[in-house]
Amino acid sequence: MKQSLILSVAALMFSLPLAAEADDDYKHFKGEPSQTLEQAVANLSTYNRRLETALSGELTPEAMNEVHQLTYTLENALGKLDDELEDIAERLEKVHKASERADPGTVKRQGSVYLEKSRVLLQ
Repeated sequence: MKQSLILSVAALMFSLPLAAEADDDYKHFKGEPSQTLEQAVANLSTYNRRLETALSGELTPEAMNEVHQLTYTLENALGKLDDELEDIAERLEKVHKASERADPGTVKRQGSVYLEKSRVLLQ
């Protein structure tokens, strides 16, 4: 009994470094950057198509690796979109409040930026 426990613990100890190495392989992917709203929208569109193609086939280990790599770029794009949507919402709120105060300068400035950024999303 004691000998089987020792063998089990030894087997577990030897398998942990292999699992950690396999996990480390995935941590090296950075994905394509999304530094602008336009780049984030383009990456989301392109990499969604790639993901759709990968999901339409058999999910072999190679396909799973491809999906894993694609998600890094998609996560970057969604992170940038999240930041940009927050900025767009804040600008619209400034337009809203400035319209209440009859402040045409702020309405024009912030409204223009709001429209410019929101149009990128609608293309």
